[in-house]
Amino acid sequence: MATITYIQAITDALREEMKRDKDVFIMGEDVGIYGGAFRVTQGFLEEFGEERVVDTPLSESAIIGAAAGAAMAGMRPVAEMQFADFITTGFNQVVNICAKMHYRTGYAVPMTIRCPSGGNVHGGPFHSTNPEAWFVHTPGLKVVAPSTPYDAKGLLKAAIRDNNPVLYFEHKYLYRRIKEDVPDDDFIVPIGKGDIKREGRDATIITYGAMVHTALDAAEVLAGEGAEVEVLDLRSLQPYDKDLIIDSVKRCNRVMLLHEDVQTGGLAGEWAAHISQHAFEFLEAPIVRVTSLDTPVPYAPVLEEVFLPNKEKVLTALRELLEY
Repeated sequence: MATITYIQAITDALREEMKRDKDVFIMGEDVGIYGGAFRVTQGFLEEFGEERVVDTPLSESAIIGAAAGAAMAGMRPVAEMQFADFITTGFNQVVNICAKMHYRTGYAVPMTIRCPSGGNVHGGPFHSTNPEAWFVHTPGLKVVAPSTPYDAKGLLKAAIRDNNPVLYFEHKYLYRRIKEDVPDDDFIVPIGKGDIKREGRDATIITYGAMVHTALDAAEVLAGEGAEVEVLDLRSLQPYDKDLIIDSVKRCNRVMLLHEDVQTGGLAGEWAAHISQHAFEFLEAPIVRVTSLDTPVPYAPVLEEVFLPNKEKVLTALRELLEY
């Protein structure tokens, strides 16, 4: 057991899986000599060699296409998007090749696409987005988004071992801010299983990624006011843990849906529909959504603060929900 950061958990998962399975290799822009834009793969080139740590051209389409071909040939590539935003230039490869290949041919496509995502880092509109909803909407893809070092390590190992293409959304804001005790033993976090990060009885916040910590901070404040708020971390966005959601709604009867992605077309709409169809009679108030605004991510810190969900916005919405 060791106390490690979120980013160290990602590094450890990659190193352990590369040692465990010779078919696992890494490819992406600057992942080799430079050690990755965020230093996730620092030292990997020296440890594993240039055939397993591949510096690529600045072409996300080429990276994803080459990874898909390698996966179909029996390898287990981990392709890094330097920023999740840049995956748009490889979008066709992801949604039309990777996602549909097994359906069309029967071939397994065991590849992982790492997507450093999220705001609150003052990266502006091209380095701060949360594009997970595009891929959740695409049959054939799995999508995960860990919030803690334990989940970051376990979900990445599960993604690499999965025979389907998995998009792994790692939140940049969490990289060096979150620490946790993580076992030294080999383990995975199953894709498709959520986790209750805080138990409660008066309301449920359903969320994932960096917003888990925002939700926990708000729940702690409300505990001092006599309200016990449950925080449900989905961890896996496709497939997502539908049963865990319904069980939590049945216990807590009030629901807030929280994510950093923009509101229109965001995942909260899917969750709300599922709850309305399967647990409507247990609701004692309308479902509430707290999300980012429907604009590009601002660059100026003061505007980014207005754009993003935060503890104060969550607290305001929760108090209104509890008083309904």
